[in-house]
Amino acid sequence: MNIYTVTIFISILVYVAVGNYAGRKVKNLEDYFVVGRQAPTLLIVGTLVASFLSTNTFLGDAGFIYGFNTGRLLIPALFLVGYIYGAIYFGRYLRRSRSLTVAGYFADRFNSRRVQVVAGITVVVGIGFYLIAVTQGVALILSNLTALSYTQALVLAWASYTSFTLYSGSRGVVLTDTMMFLLFSLVSFLAMFSIFETHGGWVAAMEGLTQLESKPNLMAWHGMSGPGEIWQTPADFLIWYLIISVGWSFVAAVSPWQSSRYLMAKNEQVVLRSAAVAAISIAVVQMVVFMAASMVNLSNEAIEPREDVLIWASTNILTPMVGALVLAGLVAAGLSSASTFLSLAGFNFSNDIFQLKSTEDKARLKFSRTMMLLVGVIALVVCLSIEQHIFWLTYFGATLFASAWGPVALMSVWSSRITASAAFWGIVSGFLGNTIPKLLSTMGLIVLPVYLDPILMGGIISLVVVLVVSGNTRVTDIERRNRLALLDIPAEELDATEARKTLYYAYALGVFGVAITLGMLRFYVLPYQQAVFADGREFRFDWFSGEAMFAYCWAIIFCFLAWVMRRAIHSYYLPKKTKAALMPNEAKAQ
Repeated sequence: MNIYTVTIFISILVYVAVGNYAGRKVKNLEDYFVVGRQAPTLLIVGTLVASFLSTNTFLGDAGFIYGFNTGRLLIPALFLVGYIYGAIYFGRYLRRSRSLTVAGYFADRFNSRRVQVVAGITVVVGIGFYLIAVTQGVALILSNLTALSYTQALVLAWASYTSFTLYSGSRGVVLTDTMMFLLFSLVSFLAMFSIFETHGGWVAAMEGLTQLESKPNLMAWHGMSGPGEIWQTPADFLIWYLIISVGWSFVAAVSPWQSSRYLMAKNEQVVLRSAAVAAISIAVVQMVVFMAASMVNLSNEAIEPREDVLIWASTNILTPMVGALVLAGLVAAGLSSASTFLSLAGFNFSNDIFQLKSTEDKARLKFSRTMMLLVGVIALVVCLSIEQHIFWLTYFGATLFASAWGPVALMSVWSSRITASAAFWGIVSGFLGNTIPKLLSTMGLIVLPVYLDPILMGGIISLVVVLVVSGNTRVTDIERRNRLALLDIPAEELDATEARKTLYYAYALGVFGVAITLGMLRFYVLPYQQAVFADGREFRFDWFSGEAMFAYCWAIIFCFLAWVMRRAIHSYYLPKKTKAALMPNEAKAQ
C-alpha cells in the first residue's frame, strides 16, 4: 500500500466519521432536509462550490485545457453571473418560502401537486445521471491508484458517501462538502505552485507553451480551432462558449443542486454573501486547476486519455506527499458532488414524488432515509451495469435544469401571469426539448450546428410554452396570494447592520474583477504576445488583440455584478425613508 492509497483512504474515513457524527444531531425532518435553516455563509459556500466542482472539472475540463485550449483561461467564466442573479432574483425568495425542496417550492407557489411531481421527476432523472457520472469518476481514480478493481472501487466510493448521507442528510453533506472544498482548493494551489516550480514559473513557460508544434494556438483565446479540430473556426468556438455559458448560468441560478443550498441559509444576507463568495471561489479554483493542467504539456504533451492529466502530474511531477494530497482532493471533489446528488434525489423521492400519509416527523424521517437508500441502490446497480461514460452522462444530465426550470423558476417570482398549467408544461417541454435533441445528437443520429445547442433549444421551447399556456389560462386567487407572500420581506430580514456587511461582498466582486484583469494582462497577455514575437520582429503590445479584449471583460463583468448586487441590497434591505419604501422593486413587479 503506497502513500497515495493511504492518504485517500484516510481522507475517506474522515468524511465518513464527520458525516455520521453530524447525523447524531438530526432531530427532525427540517434538520435532515435543510440543516434547521441555520447554516452560515462558510457552509453554504462550501456546499455550493463542492457540489459544482466535481470530477468533471478536475478531469474533464482539465483535460480540455491541457489538450485543446489553455487560452480559455482568458475568457471570463460567464456562467458565474448565474450565482448573482440567481441569489438576488430567485434564491432569497426560495429561502423565504421555507420549503423543504425546490420542487416543494413549486408546489407551494402554484398550489399544484402535479407541478411538484414533474419537478421531482426531472430532479431524479437529471441528478441521477450526474450521480452515476461522479461515482464512476471516483471509482476510476481509486482503481487507477490502488490495488482495487474498478468494481471494488465503485462499491467503496458508493458505500463511503452513502453511509453518511443516508444517516445525516443535509447536515452531514454541508459539513463534509465544506471540508472537501477547503481540501481541494488548498491542494489545487499546491499542485499549481509545484508544477510552476518544476518548469521555471508561469511566465517563463509561456514561450514554450505558445510554441508547442504539436498544439499550435493552444494559448490563443480560441485554442486549437480549424480543420480536423472540434471547432472549425474561432467564431464557432466563441458561439459555443457563449451558449454553454448562458446555459450553465441558469444551472448556477436555479438548478436543485445549487439553489437548494439556499434553503439551508441562516437568513437572506447569507444567501447573497455565499453567492458572491462562491462565484469568486469557483473562478479562482478553476483558474488554478487550468493553469496547472496546461503546464503539464511541458513535461508530457501526449497524455492519453487527456482527462488523466492531473493524475499523471500527481504521480510523475509532484513530490509523493503533494501528489497524494492532490489525488485525495480529486476524490473529495467527486465524493462531495455525489453526496449532494444522492441527498437531493432521495429528498425528492420521499417529499415530492412519493409522499407518506403520516405527518409525524419520526415516521417521515424514516421514510426519507428508506427512499434515499433505494435511490442509492438503484444508482449502484446502474453504475455496475453500464460502461464508463462519465462525461457524456455529465453533459446529458447537468444542464437539463437550465432548460426545464430556468424560465419557470424566475417567472414564479417575477411574473404575475404565469399559471400552474404553464409551469407544468414549461417544465415538461423544456425537459423534452433539451433531452431529445441531445440524445439524438449523442447517438450520432443528427448533427446540430453550434448555434442550436440543446440547452438553448430547450430553454426557448420552455419559455414559449409558458407564455402561450399562460395566455390561455387564468391565475387563481391562491396562486396570486402565494406570489405576493413571497414578495413580502419578513421583518427579521430588515437588519440594516447585516445588510451593510453584505455590501462588502458586493464590492469584493468588483475588486476581484479588476484584479483578474490586471493579472491577465501582466501574466498572460503580455508574455503571450512576447512569445509570438520571439521570431525577432520588433515587439509592440497590442491593446486590442483578442486576448487583451477578453482580459478586460473580467473587470467589466464583475464590476457590473458588484453594481447589481449593491443596488439590490440598497433597494430591498436599506430603505431610505419609511416602511412604505421597503420594497420598491417588488411593488413594481406586482
